[in-house]
Amino acid sequence: MERYGGGAIVVVDYRPEWPAMFSEERAKIADALGPLAIAIEHIGSTSVPGLGAKPIIDLLVGVRSVAEARSRCIAPIEALGYAHLPEYQAWLPEQIFFRKGMPWTHHIHVMEPSHPRWDHYLLFRDYLRAHPEAVAAYATLKRDLAEAHQDDIAAYRNAKNAFVAETLAKARAAR
Repeated sequence: MERYGGGAIVVVDYRPEWPAMFSEERAKIADALGPLAIAIEHIGSTSVPGLGAKPIIDLLVGVRSVAEARSRCIAPIEALGYAHLPEYQAWLPEQIFFRKGMPWTHHIHVMEPSHPRWDHYLLFRDYLRAHPEAVAAYATLKRDLAEAHQDDIAAYRNAKNAFVAETLAKARAAR
């Protein structure tokens, strides 16, 4: 079991300050990485107005080459207070993952925009932003799963897979 490092998994009501928190962190990352960062997106539940979430801002940073990013991006991001977690490559291949804070406040996912997961992140976010009924269903699911799985983050994540897959199928069909 993969334990959630911040204690029990807690899904809080949407907080209107989350977009500003993203914008502030986005500016810091853009400054630290310069032209290495070709795109920076707000993803995850905190990027969807009205959606309850674990209060962690997820940032998706696009780079031309993950190989280049491994050699040039880690130190500048760590200088912003992030911890690089190379062990997450098993769960998030072709991606570089960072966490900030304790309890965690931010995650950074560095990857190439050509990777299919890039589209997956943005398509899921954008579908939820446009479909309040999906937001309500996802919020209920997330709260129920947080209660059921307590601090088992892998079980929590895996239990959301069917909803995510169904939502992505709807989003692709609507394209």
